[in-house]
Amino acid sequence: MRKSLLLYGLLLLLTANFTSAQSIYSVDNKRTVKLYEEGRNAYASGNIKEAEELLFKTLDREPEFVEAMLLLGDLYHSQESWSKELEILTRSLEVDSTFFIPTYYNAGMAAYNAGEFDIALQYFNNYLQLSDNENAIKRARAMIERVSFVKKTVENPYDIELVSAGEGVNSELHEYWPSVTADEQTMVITVLRPRDPQLFKEKGDDLPRNSVFFQEDFYMSHADSAGQWQNRHLLMGHLNTDSNEGAQTLSADGNWMFFTGCGRNDSKGSCDIYFSAKTDYGWSAPVNIGTPVNTPFWESQPHFSADGRTLFFISSRGGGEGGKDIWKATLAGINDEGVPYFGDLENLGSLINTSGDENSPFLHHDGKTLYFSSNGHMGMGGMDLFMSRKDSPGNWSEPINMGFPINSGRDEIGLVVTARGDKAYFSTDGQQNSMGAKDIYSFVLPEELRPEPALYVKGKVFDAETGMVLAADFDLKSLESGETIITSRGSSFTGEFLVSLPSGGDYAFKADHPGYLFYSGNFNLSGNHPVDRPYYLDIGLKPIESGATVRLENVFFETDSYQLDPRSKVELQEVVEFLEENPDVRIMLEGHTDNVGSEEYNLNLSENRARSVFNYIAGQGIDKDRMEYKGFGYSNPVDTNETEEGRAQNRRTEMRIL
Repeated sequence: MRKSLLLYGLLLLLTANFTSAQSIYSVDNKRTVKLYEEGRNAYASGNIKEAEELLFKTLDREPEFVEAMLLLGDLYHSQESWSKELEILTRSLEVDSTFFIPTYYNAGMAAYNAGEFDIALQYFNNYLQLSDNENAIKRARAMIERVSFVKKTVENPYDIELVSAGEGVNSELHEYWPSVTADEQTMVITVLRPRDPQLFKEKGDDLPRNSVFFQEDFYMSHADSAGQWQNRHLLMGHLNTDSNEGAQTLSADGNWMFFTGCGRNDSKGSCDIYFSAKTDYGWSAPVNIGTPVNTPFWESQPHFSADGRTLFFISSRGGGEGGKDIWKATLAGINDEGVPYFGDLENLGSLINTSGDENSPFLHHDGKTLYFSSNGHMGMGGMDLFMSRKDSPGNWSEPINMGFPINSGRDEIGLVVTARGDKAYFSTDGQQNSMGAKDIYSFVLPEELRPEPALYVKGKVFDAETGMVLAADFDLKSLESGETIITSRGSSFTGEFLVSLPSGGDYAFKADHPGYLFYSGNFNLSGNHPVDRPYYLDIGLKPIESGATVRLENVFFETDSYQLDPRSKVELQEVVEFLEENPDVRIMLEGHTDNVGSEEYNLNLSENRARSVFNYIAGQGIDKDRMEYKGFGYSNPVDTNETEEGRAQNRRTEMRIL
């Protein structure tokens, strides 16, 4: 909380007239004035306890010495002793209500900080009536609005319980900035740890929390089968250094990390954003991701969204709304060293950003719900947490304050929400079960603050013939709009992958690796799919060779028709791109049906459907000589025709390498 400049103005005025104390103080007793000045000098020297004792001795001699009361008020303000400040300022106003009119404002601030909102409103309204300064009036009106907001918010709290992440994550040190993977199995945190553990053991909290004695490093914890976080460990590899690393973000699968590094040899400014990837020997050496994200200004607090393409971050550069703003950049590619680079820089605009500071952006896996901190929007003091939703055209809604007790008079930053959307993690202090000043906590997110739930699909990609693991690239596209919703890349050394699946859509899912046929999958989440039942999928990719086939899961036709459903265009464009990337490949397009209807009818239907696919691909510029088509009717079933599910499996379009 900022100190009161109004009260300081009076103190400076009094200090400037030491030599004529008799004429400027409200009392004329020389011994009392001397005591007061001794207390003032002790306070100026930082001797708080001595100053307090001397000022109370002054008031014992002269109970109506207003200057001593105001100085005591400032002393209590500096110590954040709000109730004591309010008590002494109230006493000064009872002695002389016109001695220093800004005392009403300072008493209002003390009452506000002490949680006495009705008293605060009374003092701010008094100040408003008595002041004739335009800026002072504006300031008082702003505080009346804020106190009214806070009073209403506190009187209508959310019923939440903060749950500690446990001894595996929290300790006597500062833990903050949690990052959680989509499957909620991995958490990375920033820990402020002592450079000399023995010295910390001896001095404890008396040791200054600065870079001389402490450094920020990354630790990881994994959840057990019951969801309990296990003992954390220092991240292996080249990520942690003797310098500070903090404010990290994980990709949804936990294989990429972006974080903030300050004052490094390769930095473009005071603080820059760096990248590291998980490898078979630990985390790779951090790399500055360069322009346009990093500049000579301050860049920090990155968030890599679950779409695998968008990096949100905080920057103090110009061209925004003022202060520190939220910006975003889009993945433009990955260089030969495996480092991503970005383009399409964009400020999130005036609905999100303010003339104040914004912090810690987090876009949920649903792709439309943004959580962030700000001191520029109406809040409870310091940095408050807010939520905004993006509509279909891509416009952000007016941010909603996340309320009490999620927000308080302290700074709240670094909130993340699980893919399922029901739980949030953040760091806070002052809790009864805290193990240190700052610990990691979770809470059940109130319904009105929840995003749309998201699922995920995870598994492993391998060569279908040899079993060798493959690092596949993944695309999740909307079958309605054709828009790419998510891109991702599997692990290069395990073949494992995890891709988020926002609920409410019908998606084409593709996995591919150079030299292999792509995998085609479909996830229809437009209905109610339980968010606690993710998908597990091991994918064997087939080398591009004669006879290899792939089922085109997202080629659809009208019932009893060979008219292509418009949603099929997403999949067929993948076939076109495959043929363009592999110009020596010839293919056969094969149509298959179930056994409903006569053999002749189904043979004709399958032939016509295969021809429709052939014609579409040829219409996209692929040479017809590179393709053939054939209908097989129901002669080659892959499942039983005795059930609807089995018949649905038998109705299919396949692509075969010739």
